[in-house]
Amino acid sequence: MARPRIVIVGAGFAGFAVARKLAKLSHGSAEIVLVNPTDYFLYLPLLPEVATGLLEPRRVTVSLAEALPGVRVVLGEAEGFDLAGRTVRYVDPEGGSGKIGYHRLVIAVGSVNKLLPVPGVAQFAHGFRNISEALYLRDHITRQIEMAVEAPDDAERQARCTFVVVGAGYTGTEVAAQGVRYTEDLVRARPELRDRPRWLLVDTADRVLPSLDRRLADAADAVLRERGVEIRTATSVQEASAAGVRLSTGEHVPTRSLIWCVGVRPDPLVDRLGLPTREGRLVVDEFLAVPGYPDVYAIGDAAAVPDLTMPGQITGMTAQHAVRHGHTAALNIAASYGRGRRRAYRHHDLGFVVDLGGLDAAANPLGVAVKGFPAKVVTRGYHLLSMPGNRVRVAGDWLLDSLVGRHGVQLGLVRGTAVPLESESPRT
Repeated sequence: MARPRIVIVGAGFAGFAVARKLAKLSHGSAEIVLVNPTDYFLYLPLLPEVATGLLEPRRVTVSLAEALPGVRVVLGEAEGFDLAGRTVRYVDPEGGSGKIGYHRLVIAVGSVNKLLPVPGVAQFAHGFRNISEALYLRDHITRQIEMAVEAPDDAERQARCTFVVVGAGYTGTEVAAQGVRYTEDLVRARPELRDRPRWLLVDTADRVLPSLDRRLADAADAVLRERGVEIRTATSVQEASAAGVRLSTGEHVPTRSLIWCVGVRPDPLVDRLGLPTREGRLVVDEFLAVPGYPDVYAIGDAAAVPDLTMPGQITGMTAQHAVRHGHTAALNIAASYGRGRRRAYRHHDLGFVVDLGGLDAAANPLGVAVKGFPAKVVTRGYHLLSMPGNRVRVAGDWLLDSLVGRHGVQLGLVRGTAVPLESESPRT
């Protein structure tokens, strides 16, 4: 290797951020290689808008080749690491195997759907972590409304119009909030189904958005209830079947739509490394390096990064942390080559945003709680600033939605068998 080679595995928020920063810092003096199953960066926060027909899928995908000039993109899914031999093994999209050596390695493999040992969930629930799952869910919701029109009896008609979302965190809350508006649009031209769509949001916590400021959670709760979403807190799913779900309260909810937004877990590839983990995440020091392997860094959801602002804790699995991990890791890798100094990862919370569809949102930028239309402005402004591309296209879709509404048709691109919940999500 004539030049130092830095290999980054995974192009999620963390992997993308470290690749972009390193490209700027190196000025071509290092070979930067990004190994990822797809040729795009996926902006996950807007995935609920793809699933409910507000945004076209390509709007939330950013070409790695265009966004990361000077970075070599290798299409492949990492299947193992030889840390002693400094190599990464991967499988390309057509099943071929490959191997690449490195001088510095960044493990940013991200996370996958979190499954709980609930009977029937793996078979009958719909996951929500990638483009395929979002596209399938959009088709599925649309199909259920269309099939409800021709249902042979009232019971089946209502079951097809009932949607159960499990998990009231960011994703689940946004899916329920956006979903109820989408089904309202779908039944507008089908008067026989008017007032039929029923949405339930289920979580074991005592409130929606349990990790957020109480004021934001209460604002989101009020919006959901006003739209008719039935919120079931301190409740879990005990069993799922083709005919519906049974809740811990004993209630059986007839439905064809169980949407699983319980959360995520670190990619199983982390376990296969055989290195110390914490909460399933690879242990690193405050400089994001793996103990015992100074040339190996781990960031994002795959890494248990010490939270220096809260001693004894590790940073949360959020996009905000992942991006900052990437920036810090890039600076520390540059420092390992004599450019600048190493920096411990330390963060200051910038706040959170939750888009509730329509003109509603909840946000707390810099700790200031806002809701309604002001929060909507903050939320959409934040997303446009955070996206590394496609800003004009996203803004255009938002404008079209406000003027002409959504286009509620099935695309038929992805079959249910292609997106089973138990499968590992691509590292995007």
